[in-house]
Amino acid sequence: MQFKNTLEFAQSLDKHDALKGYRQKFNYPQVNGKDVIYFTGNSLGLQPKIATDYVDDVMKDWAQLAVEGHFYAEKPWWDYHERLAKPLAKVVGAKPEEVSVMNTLTVNLHFLLVSFYRPNKKRFKILCEEKAFPSDQYLLQSQVRFHGLDPKDAIVEVKKRDGEHFWRTEDVLAKIDEVGDELALVLIGGVNYYNGQVFEMEKITAAGKKAGAFVGWDLAHAVGNVALHLHDWNVDFAAWCSYKYMNSGPGNASGIFVNEKYLNTKAIPRFEGWWGNKKETRFLMEPEFDPIATADAWQVSNPPVLSLAPYLASLQLFEEVGMDALLNKQKTLTAYLEFILNEVDKQVESTFEIITPEARGCQLSVFLHGEGRAIFDYLMEEGVITDWREPNVIRLAPTPFYCSYEDMFRFGEILKRGLQR
Repeated sequence: MQFKNTLEFAQSLDKHDALKGYRQKFNYPQVNGKDVIYFTGNSLGLQPKIATDYVDDVMKDWAQLAVEGHFYAEKPWWDYHERLAKPLAKVVGAKPEEVSVMNTLTVNLHFLLVSFYRPNKKRFKILCEEKAFPSDQYLLQSQVRFHGLDPKDAIVEVKKRDGEHFWRTEDVLAKIDEVGDELALVLIGGVNYYNGQVFEMEKITAAGKKAGAFVGWDLAHAVGNVALHLHDWNVDFAAWCSYKYMNSGPGNASGIFVNEKYLNTKAIPRFEGWWGNKKETRFLMEPEFDPIATADAWQVSNPPVLSLAPYLASLQLFEEVGMDALLNKQKTLTAYLEFILNEVDKQVESTFEIITPEARGCQLSVFLHGEGRAIFDYLMEEGVITDWREPNVIRLAPTPFYCSYEDMFRFGEILKRGLQR
């Protein structure tokens, strides 16, 4: 497609956008009396309007039924979480029994590493990307120390090449080969939070498995953003938050994936609680744990229904649209944003660099050479909600559910004015 940097062209793209009606299904903050241009769905997705209805239903059931809501609500609470498994499985490329929802992201990764990081004298090293999201770094360091090991010895980071802003798959694979039979675990962010790069998860998973290691993925920036096929890729486990591209609300519940080969067994080590026990015997209060035959066996407590309600609401929208349609729009929308950025760069003295490689979702990270935080502050004052990362990177995530092509054009005009100041 031959893009044009005009309002008319952007509006024509919106007119033919099959998803244009979904923009009206979300609530927008306002600045100066106008809806914002929202680029931070990679941090917190906008609120689906139907989320209020789903939460209100739970509140009404609580008021009218009290404890009986566990069994007699329209959506009974005791199996509320099960309603999320099927639509989530479509988003992550899994079987419904391989998916569950519980806790929050880093908590779930800690729980999963009880099962999938089992170091011994020979095989004890963890491979991750350089400068992973801080929570992942803290997670891995604390797990290693918990097992009596030194992070300097046990954690192996794959670095970017000098002068480059992205990781090369061949370097990841080479590092896996180098660590060899000392490798116990590969755990990488499927989409890097800083530069927006999508790792080649299938290839890396295959290499890690060939080396004899478990392979897991932190999919915080990937779920709802890129195509995933966790089951077909033979991934061992994964976890993700739900409040970014999944639009479930601040700090909301996390999803997990556990490959079916590890299901329906008592043999695998894990932290256990009564909500992971089979439903048929849960209320018999028996002393021995009898795991559910699905990923729900990793649950330890009853689900936070008020948190799951807006997540279920958002998943209804994903069910209606389907990932293929979202990804098709995402590709064009992100390409149009990149075009607009390049057009602005031609018209101003300041220069900037898109550091996100071609392997991307909907995030573009822009290195503003010679610019400081003042440009970010200006954008925010003008109603462009974006994200600033030191030293001078702004992250832009044109989420296909609620961002328009006109948003991209208008952002370019605002950015140009800000740089010309």
